[in-house]
Amino acid sequence: MSETAYLPIIDLGPARNGDYATTGELISNAFSASGFCYIRNHGIAEELIQRTHDEALDFFHAPMEEKLACKPKEAVRGFNALNRTTMYGAENPDYKEFYQIGLELSPDDPAVLAGQPLRGPNQWPADRPAFRKAMTDYFEAVGVCGQHLLRAVACSLGIAPDFFVSKYARPLQRTQAIWYPPHPPEREKDQFGVAPHTDYGCVTLLWQDGTGGLDVQGVDGQWVPAPPIPGTLVINIGDLLCRWSNRRYNSNMHRVTNRSGKERLSIATFYDPDYDAIVDPRDLNLPDDVPSLFPPVSAGEYIIGRIRESQKPKAS
Repeated sequence: MSETAYLPIIDLGPARNGDYATTGELISNAFSASGFCYIRNHGIAEELIQRTHDEALDFFHAPMEEKLACKPKEAVRGFNALNRTTMYGAENPDYKEFYQIGLELSPDDPAVLAGQPLRGPNQWPADRPAFRKAMTDYFEAVGVCGQHLLRAVACSLGIAPDFFVSKYARPLQRTQAIWYPPHPPEREKDQFGVAPHTDYGCVTLLWQDGTGGLDVQGVDGQWVPAPPIPGTLVINIGDLLCRWSNRRYNSNMHRVTNRSGKERLSIATFYDPDYDAIVDPRDLNLPDDVPSLFPPVSAGEYIIGRIRESQKPKAS
């Protein structure tokens, strides 16, 4: 299968204009084949993408002391240094730095007071208002894109376009600016920027710079490059949507390597439901003769469990 067929480019324009069925049919074909596609006409201004890229890069180039002042204290928000996460089965931690933000909630918000994981205020570096504004603006714009995308996904599954709306009243959206330094020459063969993995949640929306390095595993087990295509985002489903769709759509393994000899920057958004949203395949009107393959699960509990697993030190 060619890269174009396996990783098609889908026009989100019709969905943004209310025609979710047309886009949904294309999404169904893509997600059934690989769980991946590109989208164009996503609605995020190129000026905003460039501004976010530039401000993020400037932050990652700052002294480590400044960056570590923003290390996560709660809600997994802020700066994460190299070797912070290790994907299951990987020999080495991921070789990346990232800065994560989420839905801004005040310390006295009921969800925060209740100690709900992944909830809380964002952390921001001092004296970098342009970085904060760019990240916040991008977070909001990509969230709007995610809303249109999920309406098309709902149509692709044969349910009402607004099915996911009530599940996303206060979504567990996490947006990360991710910086990949070049792999050390002596570690090129056994080091990943992100080791092979599936994503945890529903849908991921990824902007990547021109460096390349993202690969998707093909049906034959071989790795298929997902090269940067100007004007597009890479979309993939995660394990929660795999469960919700009763494996009609399978989340797929992917990885990042940076053997370019230069730095790489991407902006990934994990667009996931409310913490208490129940992910149950039976909500998708399964035929009577089709059993549910997964029990109901809380979206938040599932996601935080996977995050905590990735942060455990590897056993020696």
